Amino acid sequence: MHKKYLRLEDISAYRIAFDLSNYVWNVVIKWNYFRRDTIGKQYVDAVDSISANIAEGFGRYSKSDKIRFYRISFSSLFEAISWTEKSKRRNLPTGDEYSYIKERLDILSKEINSLIRFTYLKLIK
Repeated sequence: MHKKYLRLEDISAYRIAFDLSNYVWNVVIKWNYFRRDTIGKQYVDAVDSISANIAEGFGRYSKSDKIRFYRISFSSLFEAISWTEKSKRRNLPTGDEYSYIKERLDILSKEINSLIRFTYLKLIK
């Protein structure tokens, strides 16, 4: 019998966050220098941090370490929400870009909470 191990790419929250980080990059890269240098860098860093912390948590051995990094990812999600709203208020993303990003961030909130809950309930130690 062949045992299947969970891979990072199997985690829905990671896939969504990874794809979103590349989407936000492609949005921000089109902005002028001032916008990229002020809002853009921090926005991209916040969104990149969501998938990066999920990945780091996935690579940790203990349940408590995993959950700690998943919670950091959740915090980065809220930072990304703030940058999304600031960029919208300053008319930087198009309406379609904003809607796509907002929708993905809303989904990620539920996905990361589910990942934390799953890790807490299913993993030993």
